Amino acid sequence: MQVIGTGFGRTGTLSLKTALERLGFGPCHHMVDVFTHPWQIRSWLAAATAREVDWDHLLVGYESCVDGPTSIYWRQLAEYYPKAKVILTTRDPDRWLESMRRTLFAQRRRINSLPGRAAVLLSSLLRTDLAAFVRMVDTTLDARTFATPADREPERAIRLFEEHAARVIAAIPAERLLVFDAADGWNPLCEFLGVPVPDEPFPRVNGATDFTRSGLSRPLPLLLRRTRRGGHR
Repeated sequence: MQVIGTGFGRTGTLSLKTALERLGFGPCHHMVDVFTHPWQIRSWLAAATAREVDWDHLLVGYESCVDGPTSIYWRQLAEYYPKAKVILTTRDPDRWLESMRRTLFAQRRRINSLPGRAAVLLSSLLRTDLAAFVRMVDTTLDARTFATPADREPERAIRLFEEHAARVIAAIPAERLLVFDAADGWNPLCEFLGVPVPDEPFPRVNGATDFTRSGLSRPLPLLLRRTRRGGHR
């Protein structure tokens, strides 16, 4: 593991994943990988309740990681991979909150709605991926950050966002940490990683509109899919 991302979702994490892979620090794990390889849902669910996690096994094949669920375990990963560099993605708190309200918080509202709860119950009965995915989110992302509706209220959400950044900055030595806004582009990232700046625009992917159009905003198709650990259906 060469690079560990610690930023919350909606701080340019998918842009950073794309950039890291372009710079040779890939494959980079991101929540999109959980959708692409749905057997990971149950692996992460097991990790959430394990006394000790075999990170080398869980993240086998990956050279970097950003976004959830890995960002929830940033302390453990930074300690387990002491030579890895750490990147805290950030953005203007108000713009971050607006993006969260249009994407991840909206997704949570759909899951908590009557049709959403019915779908999760049906998935549990059918042993398809949706119920396992919701449990994974409940025991990793939501359990660690926005566990209750009150945590998703504007003032509280922004405070949690800022407190998280402060904890990362306090815990990681300055020479090992880059506080990175994707709007700053290649230069600070490449300088931090010690690699040349590519002759191409910095990737800008997964805006709120992109999220809405993507499978990330619609986990309900997981209702129809049953994937066992190891990738077997």
